[in-house]
Amino acid sequence: MNVSEPGGGTGGRVRPRYLRTKSIEQSIQDTEEPEHTLTRSLSVLDLTVFGVGVIIGTGIFVLTGAVAKQQAGPATALSFVAAGIACALAALCYAEFASTVPVAGSAYTFSYASLGELPAWIIGWDLVLEFALACAVVSVGWSGYIRSLLDNAGWRLPDALAGPDVGHGFSFDLLAFLLVLMITAILVFGMKLSARVTSAVVAIKVAVVLLVIIAGAFFIHPENYHPFVPEAQGSVSGSGLKAPLIQLMFGYEPTTFGVQGIFTGAAVVFFAFIGFDIVATAAEETRNPQRDMPRGILGSLLICTVLYVAVSIVVTGMQKYTKLSVDAPLADAFKATGHPFYAGLISFGAAVGLTTVSMILLLGQSRVFFAMSRDGLLPRVFSRVHPRYGTPYRSTIVLGVVIAVVAGFTSISELAALVNIGTLFAFVVVALGVIILRRTRPDLPRAFRTPWVPVLPILSVAASLWLMLNLPAETWVRFGVWMVIGLLVYFLYGRRHSRVSAAGTRTE
Repeated sequence: MNVSEPGGGTGGRVRPRYLRTKSIEQSIQDTEEPEHTLTRSLSVLDLTVFGVGVIIGTGIFVLTGAVAKQQAGPATALSFVAAGIACALAALCYAEFASTVPVAGSAYTFSYASLGELPAWIIGWDLVLEFALACAVVSVGWSGYIRSLLDNAGWRLPDALAGPDVGHGFSFDLLAFLLVLMITAILVFGMKLSARVTSAVVAIKVAVVLLVIIAGAFFIHPENYHPFVPEAQGSVSGSGLKAPLIQLMFGYEPTTFGVQGIFTGAAVVFFAFIGFDIVATAAEETRNPQRDMPRGILGSLLICTVLYVAVSIVVTGMQKYTKLSVDAPLADAFKATGHPFYAGLISFGAAVGLTTVSMILLLGQSRVFFAMSRDGLLPRVFSRVHPRYGTPYRSTIVLGVVIAVVAGFTSISELAALVNIGTLFAFVVVALGVIILRRTRPDLPRAFRTPWVPVLPILSVAASLWLMLNLPAETWVRFGVWMVIGLLVYFLYGRRHSRVSAAGTRTE
């Protein structure tokens, strides 16, 4: 069935019902419905703290050693720069959308305004999976750090409560389960409380990172930087579905070390940057989104990139890249220099820091789910806000309980497979959306404009696709299965209950 597309710069042309767009004006009007209105309480500082809080996680404490030892050597700093540039291209596109469409939902809402309902559903379904898995992964990682600290104090949890990665037979990760329930409660009680908790924890986390950088600088041995870019040493690809998709499609085999190794490493350290896009999900709860959203997104990304580069330079200077630990490179580098105190401090900082990462990931997922529910693509009951706290408490509680159970029963290796591809897919859609909306709605007031359109968004698409092609083929297969399930849900429920399509049908 086709519906006419009224106004919005489309000239009233007929479009298929599933490609009907939701106007910016309608999106903003929906935020004013009393039972579906979120409280605006966030400042640019809150947004920046959220961004830093979710970006700085296991990546800065773990990936540095793995990439230095296996892909880039001391040039790992350049891998972080390359990944940061790819994210910056996407961030500029996100900044334009978030300031133009200050509505909860991030890439889902942006896609609805530019590409249409079905593409919006696809990206929303993708984000629900991405944020859920990422939150579960981080909570399981947090559980591991806490168990390590408890072991150091002489306390040990029974294997049956330590999770599938540790226990044998039936095992449930009690700590990961409890963490997710705790952050769910914090999110229900209001965004300002969430922002205060995040600010306190992020301050501790950043202080630990800065201490590592400053203290580690005194133990740098310049000879460890030679050679800064080690010579290429052959392929790092796998076989079968574990091989990068680019190898199966084009016969291109990424190499370890050399200049090519820097970009191979960038595809790996990209995981450390996941999360800056979550800042955009809080647009509807920001006091001045037109001004503050671009500053929060770009500011948090810049701060984290500088910290990542500094940490990678310090750790590869403290210890020869061939000797770095893959599991805990920063902590082990300090142990190797005879300073175990700093190693313990790093473990504490990682454990504390992962708390905010989990919370902000759940925040992002609940806001996307809320926006999809408010549009009727998911049951509307999930878009009711709490009469006192002004938060989407129903969706937050349901998602929090589901993620808590998933985190309790599932291992990290099984959880982490789809996170990268989901994020990169969102980057591609948002960049294309900027180009399309510039053509269909040139009249829209834009507080922030992505520079060099369409060149910069095209570069963003190309960079994201390159990183996606370097992911294992089995990740693509799993991603495809999830998308098929999503399409079934859309055509069986979402398409029939869509408020936008229903409104369009009534105006025919």
